Amino acid sequence: MQIFKVLLLILAIGLPTASAEAQAQDSVAEPDRAATGGAQTLEDILRRQQGLNVDDQFRRDATGAPTGAPSTDQLGTLGGASDPELWRALRFGTADVTASNSSPGATLLMQDSGTAWLEFREGPLRTWGGYALLGMIGLLVLFRLLRGKIMIEAGPAGTKIERFNALERFAHWLLAGSFILLGITGLIVLFGRNGLMDWIGKEAYSTLAEISKWVHNNVSWAFMLALVLVFFLWVLRNIPHTRDLVWLMKGGGLFSKHSHPPAGKFNAGQKLIFWSVIVLGASVSASGLALLFPFELPMFGKTFVALNQIGAPGWIGMDPLPEQLTPHAEMQLASAWHGIVAFAMIVIIIAHIYIGSVGMEGAFDAMGDGQVDLNWAKEHHSLWVEEVQAEAKTAPKGATPAE
Repeated sequence: MQIFKVLLLILAIGLPTASAEAQAQDSVAEPDRAATGGAQTLEDILRRQQGLNVDDQFRRDATGAPTGAPSTDQLGTLGGASDPELWRALRFGTADVTASNSSPGATLLMQDSGTAWLEFREGPLRTWGGYALLGMIGLLVLFRLLRGKIMIEAGPAGTKIERFNALERFAHWLLAGSFILLGITGLIVLFGRNGLMDWIGKEAYSTLAEISKWVHNNVSWAFMLALVLVFFLWVLRNIPHTRDLVWLMKGGGLFSKHSHPPAGKFNAGQKLIFWSVIVLGASVSASGLALLFPFELPMFGKTFVALNQIGAPGWIGMDPLPEQLTPHAEMQLASAWHGIVAFAMIVIIIAHIYIGSVGMEGAFDAMGDGQVDLNWAKEHHSLWVEEVQAEAKTAPKGATPAE
C-alpha cells in the first residue's frame, strides 16, 4: 500500500507539468452518453488510449440512476459502477450481499487467501512433508545397518512378567490402528491426485479418494476416544523425572551395548513419545473437528489475538498476526495446520513402530499378549521390575500385584 501511495503522489505532482496541449485536450467537454445509457462511449475509449484523463464519475452516478438504460432482461442496466470498485467491495466485505441462508461465510463471495492455501498445500506441505517421511525411514535403515537389531543381552530368561493388561492393550491398539488408517487415507487424499491417479486411472482414484475421505472422517472418532483413554491410563506413569535426564544422556542404551540406564515403567524415550502423541494428537483432533464442522469452530483468530498480546510474532521478527479472519480463512488455516501436525505425528510414530516391532527383540510382546521376558524387562525397565517384585512379595497370597 505504501508503494501505491508513493506512486499516486508522484503522479499528482507530475500532473501540473503536462503540456498545454494535453491540458487543453483534457478540458474538452464530456461526450453525450445518452445513447449508451450512461456507459462509456467511443470517445472515452479513444481518450484513454491517448493517455488523457477520463472522468469516470459517470460510471458511479449511472448505477440505478434515471439516466441509465431501462432494464430489458435479468442483467439489468449495462455499464454503471466500475468492475474494480465492485470487486473491491466484494473482496473486503463492504458490498451489500444477501443470501438465502444465514450460515457463516454465506455472503462471502470473494476472498484472496484461497490461492495461498492451495499453493501451500500443493507445494511446501507435500514437498517437505514427503521429505520428512522419507528422511525418517532413511535414518531407521541407517540405524539398522550400523546398530543392528537390539537383542536381549542376557538372552531370554524364559520367565514372563505382565507389562500391560487387557484394557491398556485395547487402548493402545485402538489408538494405533485408527492412527494408521488416518495416516494412510490422509496421504491418499493429499498425494493421490498427483501420485496415484496416473497409475490407477481417474475412475479408480475417484472411488479410492471417496472411500478414503469417508474412512478418515469416521475413524477420527475412534482416534479421539483412544487418545483420551491412553491419557488417563498412563499420564501418571509419564510424569518427567530427574532420572530421565540420565537416560537421555546415555541415549537409552540404544547406541551401545551393556549400558541400559535404569528406568521405570516408561523410560524417557517412551515419555517423549507419549507427550508428543497427546499434545500433537489433541491439536490435530481440534483442527480435524473444525474441518468436520465447517465454520462452526473457529480457533485461529482467537489464537492469533492471544499470541499478539504476548508479542510472540515479534520474537521471530514477524508482524502481528491477523486477528480478523474470514470463515474461509479459518478453514484454510485449519486444513494447513492439520496437515503439518499430522506429518509430525507420522514421522514420530514411524520410529516408534520400528523400535516396538522389528527393531528390538522382545518389545512387541508388551503389546502382543502383554507378557514380556523377565531379562528384557530388567534391561530396559529395571526400576519397574523391582517395583513389581516388591509388590508381589507384600501382596496377599493368591493376589495379583497391581500395575
